[in-house]
Amino acid sequence: MGDKKADIILKNCSLVNVYTKEINAQTQVAIAGDRIAYVGPDATHAAGPNTTIIDLEGKYLTPGFADPHVHIDQFVMPSELAKQSLLCGTTSLFSDPIDIVSVCGFAGLKQFVKSCSGLPIRIFSVTPGGIPVDPKFSHGKVLSLSEEKSALNLDGIVGLGEVFSWTKVTSRDPKTMKKLAQMLDHNCLINGHTAGASDKKLNAYISSGIFSCHEPIDYSQVMERLRLGMWVMMREGSIRRDLKNIIPQILQTQPYLSRLMFCSDGLDPLDISQYGHIDHCVREAIALGMDKIDAIACASKTTFDYYNMSKDIGGIAPGKLADMLVFDDLAKKPRRVFVGGKLVASNGSIVAKIRKDALPAWITKTVKLKKFSESDFIIPSKSKTVTANLIEMDTEIITKLSTAELDVRQGNVVPSKEKDIWMVAAFDRTYGSGKHAIGFLKNFGADVGAFASTWSFHENDLIVIGSTEKDMTIAANHLVKYQGGMVIVKDCKIVSFLPLQVAGIISKNSFDDVLVKFTSLNQTLRDAGCKFPRPHLMPLFLPFLALPSVRILHSGIIDVKKRSIIPALA
Repeated sequence: MGDKKADIILKNCSLVNVYTKEINAQTQVAIAGDRIAYVGPDATHAAGPNTTIIDLEGKYLTPGFADPHVHIDQFVMPSELAKQSLLCGTTSLFSDPIDIVSVCGFAGLKQFVKSCSGLPIRIFSVTPGGIPVDPKFSHGKVLSLSEEKSALNLDGIVGLGEVFSWTKVTSRDPKTMKKLAQMLDHNCLINGHTAGASDKKLNAYISSGIFSCHEPIDYSQVMERLRLGMWVMMREGSIRRDLKNIIPQILQTQPYLSRLMFCSDGLDPLDISQYGHIDHCVREAIALGMDKIDAIACASKTTFDYYNMSKDIGGIAPGKLADMLVFDDLAKKPRRVFVGGKLVASNGSIVAKIRKDALPAWITKTVKLKKFSESDFIIPSKSKTVTANLIEMDTEIITKLSTAELDVRQGNVVPSKEKDIWMVAAFDRTYGSGKHAIGFLKNFGADVGAFASTWSFHENDLIVIGSTEKDMTIAANHLVKYQGGMVIVKDCKIVSFLPLQVAGIISKNSFDDVLVKFTSLNQTLRDAGCKFPRPHLMPLFLPFLALPSVRILHSGIIDVKKRSIIPALA
């Protein structure tokens, strides 16, 4: 009413209205504190001597963008990711910190939530719903029911993360059902993962109280889920890019878009620097023919409708939190970014203060392994030749089982450079039990001695791929010494190293430093002949039990479908 004066008035806005699908020209927006007080043709009544008046000169004003499903316990600390996301206009993140929990348990979750607080970006979190992937073989740390209940008292926890082993739901696994019931009893949302589910299985999954999914990869899968009342997160991130297989047919059939949103499911440093974040989804959707306002609604309003936050956030209207973006052109990055009425990014630079992370010592000491020797990387045999079972890589992610004849030298089975067959080893580095498994891998292709990583999705074993025991030993010992990372060794020399000191999965270094080292690591392997464009994904997915068909963990080589151990030698 003007009885109290606004802190900021934005005038001459071309307001992108996600409530009416209009662009309201010559709009004025008054902001008091962190909320919007007035939206209309004339805010002069709210102007006082201390009010900052900004003339947008007809530029577009949109709600801040949100990523409804993203894994941010990767590569860099939340404080570093916040800078990159804000520059892209992503003002809210819904984080599923599954890997920090699988390494550090409840203590890791609490520390990570603490690291996400006090930043000029909104980070909401869920308790991980995807672990254990397969209780028969998984060995990452998990939250107990009581810990999950306690987690609901942490700031920013909004529900349960993706329940991606949907067969646990359809078979009514008792622990899973108790987990779901507890969340529903506390009126929390549960995120879904329905890859491979359809018809009665999909119906059963949804009826358990799980109403969203980010896994549909094409139009038919999207529509099946929309018809059953699900909210669909269309994924465009570093692991998969699905918009081109969804949006053109959506535009042809024109279903209601009110339950469609964008998500990344996680971004690597190179992708976020080259393409952007949710702003890239908006640009890609517009390029595929989607109406601009519809694309912006998918990037903002729909996420907060899904998370039951629409009374506070998701659009530009009185009473809402003042998370807003200013664009010269909706097909480009935002010129200005406001979060809670404060300018946090302007003209491609962060202008808000972002605090330094203060980490406890224990979270940087999670690689619990002794010093390695070459004898840790051998498979003995008394034969002259053996038939070996191979983990054959179809892509960086998908594997299959095959076999090959390998020679035995000095009592040890040796890999074959001519056949592109490598040693692969997995070591328990979370508990330091000494347990490990060694096998053979086909189709790596890179002319290096070893490639090792302490980060592997949801199990977080130390994975080492190599051609010589000496280089594999050097690689493993390097990661033990520096408490995590990815490293390449050739001829007994470290040729590329990305440190991941926080729980062995996140770097303490700046985003720019991680970007350079991450790019160098992949480029080194590609230049050395690796057959895949994103080699860093290989050790990440080699223990991942949710995908076909052969995986390796420190407990053994696993046939995922049969749920059985495969011996290294046939």
